Amino acid sequence: MDAMQHYRQALDGVDAVLADVRPERWDGPSACPEWTVRDVAGHLIWGQWQLQAWATGAPDPDGRGAPGAPRPGELAGPDPVAVWRSARAESVATLTPAALDRTVALPGLGEVPVAGVVTLLITDLVAHTWDVGHALGVDVRLDPGLVALAHDWARAHVVRRPGFFGPELTPPPGSDEQTRMLAFLGRAAWRPAPVTSS
Repeated sequence: MDAMQHYRQALDGVDAVLADVRPERWDGPSACPEWTVRDVAGHLIWGQWQLQAWATGAPDPDGRGAPGAPRPGELAGPDPVAVWRSARAESVATLTPAALDRTVALPGLGEVPVAGVVTLLITDLVAHTWDVGHALGVDVRLDPGLVALAHDWARAHVVRRPGFFGPELTPPPGSDEQTRMLAFLGRAAWRPAPVTSS
């Protein structure tokens, strides 16, 4: 399976978990500190807009959805699933072979072809799929191929600073690959989901 096939698979995972969010849960906590589920959706939507800008050379999108932004949920609007699906469709349509060859400058990573950004976004999509699902109390089982790809990318390129990835955690002995990957990205999959009053 090539990177674009993995990428579409990761997008499908986000789509499925967002579609399962009940209306009253959008503004409840996610597994990302200080972000609601709507905020995670807003960040994911922003990621699609940003990838489209990189692929086409268009200006960068609204910075409210960038990593570490305080309220990215503002970008998701009242129907985050519809906004996500629209952003996804528009972005994927721009990922032509020529667009994937374009080079962009990324903080902490330097000059990277858009094809390389796709692999970065797979890691982001996989992590945030888990963030939303875990917050909803779902036992999220990520595709093993995506887990391996995300873990490999993270070990080679992870950026640890506020708004990006947190400190590496130590998973319990005998943890599976998914739990180890999430722990490397600062997520404790062995801990309960955040409590919500909804």
